[in-house]
Parts: sequence; C-alpha cells; structure tokens
Amino acid sequence: MKQFVKILTSVIFLLATAFAQTSTWTIDPMHSAAEFSVRHMAISNVKGNFTKLSGTVLLDEKDITKSSVDAVIDATSVDTRVADRDADLKSPHFFDVAKFPTLTFKSKKIVKNGDKLGVMGDLTIHGVTREVTLDVEGPTGVVADSWGNERRGFSATTKIIRQDFGLVYQGTTKTGEIVIGDEVKISLEIELVKKK
Repeated sequence: MKQFVKILTSVIFLLATAFAQTSTWTIDPMHSAAEFSVRHMAISNVKGNFTKLSGTVLLDEKDITKSSVDAVIDATSVDTRVADRDADLKSPHFFDVAKFPTLTFKSKKIVKNGDKLGVMGDLTIHGVTREVTLDVEGPTGVVADSWGNERRGFSATTKIIRQDFGLVYQGTTKTGEIVIGDEVKISLEIELVKKK
C-alpha cells in the first residue's frame, strides 16, 4: 500500500509539473485576421478575409514544439468587399456554408525552422481534410494590456490548392484564361489572450 501511495504521489507531481509548464491562450477575434488571396483571370490577385474566428493555443513554455493549436473559422463570415461575390463563395459553387459552416485547423506537430516554426496539422475546408504546414513567426513576448490581461501574437502563412479541398468550380474567359486561380495564399495575424 505504501508503494502504491508513493507511485500515485509521483504521478500527481509529474502531472502538476507538466501542467505548470503549459499555459492556455485563446484567440482574440477583434485583433486577429484570417486572409486569403487568389489569382483572378491571370491578371490580378483578389483578396478576402474571414471576420469570425476562434481557437485555443496550448503553449508549452519550456518546449514550444510540444504546444498545440486548435482553431475554427466561420465560413459564413467570408468578406471580399463585394456582396455578390461573397454570396457566390457561400454557395455550393465554393464553401457551401449550409452544409459546411466552418473551416478548422488542428495541429499535429510543431518543428523549429531557425527563428520560425513549422506547424503541421489538419486543415478542413468544405468537409475535406488535408495536411498543411503553417510557416509561423512568433509567438511574441508577453505584453500586459490595460485590463490586466497577458497578450502575445504570431503571424503565419501557407499555400493550398483549392481543388484539393473540393472547391472545384471553374470557368474560362472567351480567350481561354482561367477565371479563378487554383493556388490560394493564406495569411494569418493572430493575437492571443492568456486564460486566467
């Protein structure tokens, strides 16, 4: 019985130590942005963003590669500053928000790449999941705001092929140019608030 108590005490101590090294941070949607850019008729880049996003970062203060990210974007919040285009993006032509109202990212592995991080994880769009890697700068140091919250941030970029996610709607101009490019550039600016 004494041996069991010793083992149990050791396990509790190890768990408590691990918990003490991990902090929970939530995405502040008011100070964060999820933006995308796609080629239009091979002559310009059309940009847009999603205005509603949320998520959690479990940050290992001792070893950042043991951290994790879980984020959700509301597909209905897509905004390209053109109402008709936004309606088309929400339709079955693209995101089909009635069936697939969210985009999600769940990290699986984090590696250090010099001063940056490579965050590999599952990105789900339009009900299709593919592994992607985010190239991340940060996180920044901790900054205290006027309300006693601790904040930090990071930037991330990646590229995807939209047809890999079932976004296959396409068209060509009279002269044969593809109307909508296949490669989509994604840029994230994320501000986090430490959970108290």
